[in-house]
Amino acid sequence: MTRPTARRWVLTLALASAAIIAGCGSGNGTPLPTFPPVSFGTGTTSAAALETRRLVTVALSTEGLLAETPPVVYRPAESPALAQAPRIVVQAELPDDPQHGYIVIYELQDANTASGAAREQAAYVTSGIGFVQFPPDSEFVIRTVGATVIFFSWSPGNSPDSRTATIATALETIGTGIPLPR
Repeated sequence: MTRPTARRWVLTLALASAAIIAGCGSGNGTPLPTFPPVSFGTGTTSAAALETRRLVTVALSTEGLLAETPPVVYRPAESPALAQAPRIVVQAELPDDPQHGYIVIYELQDANTASGAAREQAAYVTSGIGFVQFPPDSEFVIRTVGATVIFFSWSPGNSPDSRTATIATALETIGTGIPLPR
């Protein structure tokens, strides 16, 4: 057996690089899908989502919690319907746990679509790939308010701030709850 020459190494590296680059494309010249830019922002185009944000802020303040625009981008694991929806992200201020407390408000086209998307999210987070994207003891709040969906998840075992459960309690006073399949 002979040692590979430098030329063989260069050729092997070039072929491996080409294969990796080819694997990054869609293969048919069309661009790969990406999330709509609005999905990463904190704004939305509807007064309905802003009203739901106001309801969330009021419910949290009733429990002594402040709601703010988070300083970082946040995106939870989400079902396909919610992955496509515009959203507003708010964060309940938790001094002992500043990395959590995110609440996502999704905007759908109408109340029926919101209800269907909320039920899809409930099924997603409790089974298959959605379930494994959260800690095993995760709790979920999924609510609808007209054409909007509120989503909050938290883990009792991974929440150093005792007020995290209070966020869920506050959110449960808004809109209509979506039961989680068991």
